[in-house]
Amino acid sequence: MTRARLDLRRLERIVKRFSEVRLLVVGDVILDEYLWGDVERISPEAPVPVVHVSRESTVLGGAGNVARNVVAMGGECTFCAVVGDDPAGRRVLDLLKDLGVDPNGLVVLEGRPTTRKTRVVARSQQVVRFDRETDSEIPRSATRELLEIIEGALPSCDAAVIEDYGKGMLTRGFLNAAMKRLRGAEIPVAVDPKNEPSFAKGASLCKPNLREIEQLTGIAVRSPEDMVRAVAALRRKVGPADVVVTRGGEGMTVFEGKNAPVEVRTAPREVFDVQGAGDTTIAALVLARSAGASLHEAAVIANAAAGIVVSKIGTATASPSELLEALPETIAAARGMH
Repeated sequence: MTRARLDLRRLERIVKRFSEVRLLVVGDVILDEYLWGDVERISPEAPVPVVHVSRESTVLGGAGNVARNVVAMGGECTFCAVVGDDPAGRRVLDLLKDLGVDPNGLVVLEGRPTTRKTRVVARSQQVVRFDRETDSEIPRSATRELLEIIEGALPSCDAAVIEDYGKGMLTRGFLNAAMKRLRGAEIPVAVDPKNEPSFAKGASLCKPNLREIEQLTGIAVRSPEDMVRAVAALRRKVGPADVVVTRGGEGMTVFEGKNAPVEVRTAPREVFDVQGAGDTTIAALVLARSAGASLHEAAVIANAAAGIVVSKIGTATASPSELLEALPETIAAARGMH
């Protein structure tokens, strides 16, 4: 697609069609906990700040943040993940209910901790993070339950997103079986590969960031030619998928089919927190594709969504009204007018 064909009214119609889309989100769920406060002094016990905590909050992170973003942008979501039989797991269940997402897609495993990331934030700055988790592989009994959930979701979903955060849920056996079922039902699958891309064979879309594609292919990307070589190497592992490489404030590079790569620049934004921006991006990309967008158009919409969430603190989302408001500036940036 050429820059001239980016049409504001068409992109607005695509965003409004998000409400007609249902996505299946599969992957590692994380409970993001926040302690919010202020720093007034340094501790007399050690050279560390003393944070006076004024409030606490919890939100869904990891694959759960993809689900949050799907719902926030107007779509519907079926969610499939593993939690422990613990208070954090029960909190994940409650947060899904609050979203309007059926929590029956959760498989509860006794003796396994729910992944928790606890962040202390003072004056808009993250002071420290505590992680409580395991990356041990889930048992085969859990794999069977997860596959039953996926099979039940196939008739009603338009596309699937697989989110790998390396927490042990997405075992090779489970992924191979899940991909086989999704391909058999002709469900487009988008993956966000962070460790091993080979499970994504048959996926329709891969969305690594710049650091991830370098790690996955062993190719340092220092030029557009390097990017082309890295994407070719990735495709040798996953098959002829479309590839979107996110590059932070530089936007995205889009590889659609055999077409030449397209640089999709984004509007400059004041960045407060990049946490969760990748989750927002893949949710927006797949919603837009399912609503009829080309990959170039979907990338512009995803740039708008990511720009919104990085201007917020914490694991954030973008609403349809925020997206519609951000589109004109984002389209101008994609056309090279910024």
